[in-house]
Amino acid sequence: MLIPGDYIADKVKAIESSGIRKIFDLAATMENPIDLSMGQPDFNVPDPIKQGAIDAIRNDQNGYTVTHGIPELRDGITRQIKNEYDGWSAPLIVTCGVSGGLAIAMLACLNPGDEVLFADPYFVSYKHIIHLAGGRAVPVDINRDFKLDPEKFEQAITDRTKILLLNSPANPSGVVHSADEIKAMTDLAEKHNLLIISDEIYRNLSYDHPPTSPVQFAPDRTLLIGGFGKTFAITGWRMGFAAGPEEIIAQMAKVQQFTFVCAPSIAQRGTLAGLNVDMSRQVNDYRRKRDLAAAEMSDAFTFAKPGGGFFIYAKAPDRYATGMEFVEAAVKKNVLCVPGSAFSEYDTHFRISYAVPDEVLKEGCSILRELV
Repeated sequence: MLIPGDYIADKVKAIESSGIRKIFDLAATMENPIDLSMGQPDFNVPDPIKQGAIDAIRNDQNGYTVTHGIPELRDGITRQIKNEYDGWSAPLIVTCGVSGGLAIAMLACLNPGDEVLFADPYFVSYKHIIHLAGGRAVPVDINRDFKLDPEKFEQAITDRTKILLLNSPANPSGVVHSADEIKAMTDLAEKHNLLIISDEIYRNLSYDHPPTSPVQFAPDRTLLIGGFGKTFAITGWRMGFAAGPEEIIAQMAKVQQFTFVCAPSIAQRGTLAGLNVDMSRQVNDYRRKRDLAAAEMSDAFTFAKPGGGFFIYAKAPDRYATGMEFVEAAVKKNVLCVPGSAFSEYDTHFRISYAVPDEVLKEGCSILRELV
C-alpha cells in the first residue's frame, strides 16, 4: 500500500505552515473579523497598470517571454535604478516576485551547508528558502532595538558563511536602517568576502527619508532584489527583479529557466505601463496611516516607529506569556494580527498591518489596547 508520507522530502517535512497563512485560514472561519494581518496594500491598482495588462491579453501577448523578462521592462527598470542609485546599473532579470528572486538567488549561490546571515526578526520566507536551497539560516537577534550591530553579526560568521541578507525597510518591524548601520554591514561583508543580498521590496514605501542601500557602499558585492507588488498593489501578479554581478544573474537565469521559466507575461506588460505612474498620493496616505497607527498604539505597546512598509511590530504586554498568547486573546475579540513567532526565533511580539481603512485600524487598535 502506498504511504504518501514516505515520499515527501525531509527538508519539506521540516517546514511548518506559515504563521501568516494560519491566520489567513483562521480569518476564513470568522464572521467579519477586524483583520490587521494582511501584508498587502488596500488601495486599488492604478488604471494605466490595469490597462497595460488588458491590452496585453487583447493583443495576444499571452505566451512565454525570454527568461530575463521583456527588454522594454528591463530597460525601464534599469533607468529607474540609475536614477535612484546615483547612476548605478548592473545586469538584471525580471523575477516572479521578490520571493521568486530570493529563491533563484539562493539556489544559484548556495552549496549544501553554506550559511546565510540575516537579522531576527525577519521576513517569514527567509529561513525556509535558504533551507530548501541546501543552506543553513543564521538569524542574528536584534529584537531589543532593531539596530544592525556589526559585532553581533561578526560573532555569527564562520568559515561557511557566504551571504549577508539585508532588508530595509524591514518586514515585520518597518524599520529603515541608518546609513551608518548599512555601511557597517557592507564593511563586514568586504572584510569576510560575503555576497550581500539586499531585499528592498518596501523601498518605495518609505516615509521619512530615502532608505540607504548597500549598493551605495558595495556596488560590486550587492545583489539588489526589488519588486512592484507593494508599490502598485499587484501582489498577486508576482512581479520582481534582481540586479547585480553578471555571473550571478546569469546563473539565476539558468535556474529560472528550469523552474518558473519566466515572470508572467501579462503582468510584465502591466508593470511596464506603470513605471511612469505617480504613486506619491498613495505613499502620502500610508505615511498618514503610519502616524495614525503609531498614535493609536503608543500608549499601550512598545515598538519602533516604522519608517517604511505598512506594519507595526510590537512587544506583547507583560501579562501575556508569549506573543501567540496575546494573538489568541485578540482573536477571541475578533481581531486578527500575526504572532511574532512567524518572523522570529522568539515568541515575544506581534505584528499588525495598517494597510486597512482608518475606521478598521482605529477599532482594531482600540480592542488591542483593551487587552493590555
